[in-house]
Amino acid sequence: MTRLHLFDLDGTLLYGTSAPVEISRQLGLEAETVALDRAVATGLIDPPEYARRAHALWSGLTDAHVTAAFEGAPWLARVREVWSEIRGRGEYCAVVSLSPPFFVERLTAWGAHAAHGSRFPAVPFTEPVDPAGVLSAAAKVLIADRLCAEFGVSRADCAAYGDSLSDRDLFGVVPCSVAVNADRHLSGLATHAYTGRDLWEAYELVRHVR
Repeated sequence: MTRLHLFDLDGTLLYGTSAPVEISRQLGLEAETVALDRAVATGLIDPPEYARRAHALWSGLTDAHVTAAFEGAPWLARVREVWSEIRGRGEYCAVVSLSPPFFVERLTAWGAHAAHGSRFPAVPFTEPVDPAGVLSAAAKVLIADRLCAEFGVSRADCAAYGDSLSDRDLFGVVPCSVAVNADRHLSGLATHAYTGRDLWEAYELVRHVR
């Protein structure tokens, strides 16, 4: 039986930061977005409100800003090597994130079979963000179920990697999970925990677990 590996992005594949923060850094708005990250992480605002405020901050955003943010972000080491190994074993890897798709979907070029983010308008923005398209912790489970159906696996064949509140629901429905540089929201939920900056080391914790 094959497996599906489900990766969070912000704080998981990205070390100590999020895609919106890295995008905002290109616009000189890093501090404002760090404050938004804290607010959504502690439940002071919900994901749709986060998206609305981020969209407002990014009125001058261009594709060049997004490219610079992606290329300059502090990624964990050996992301592409892990996904190459997963593919070589006949398994699947996907990214499911609350961040915008114009950042998240670039990870398919690194080897992810699929990459899903919250729905945002195309850059540069000419329309508002649709709150109904913003993902949540519960939505991650729904997307995981759709991916299972697409790849012919079940929840029992999944391994999840995450770091925060948005990963709790998914960690609760899969048998194998890795808390990567995680906060208190995943305490006691994950089957494994990793602290560090190398995705291969986190992957090794579940590489041979069936």
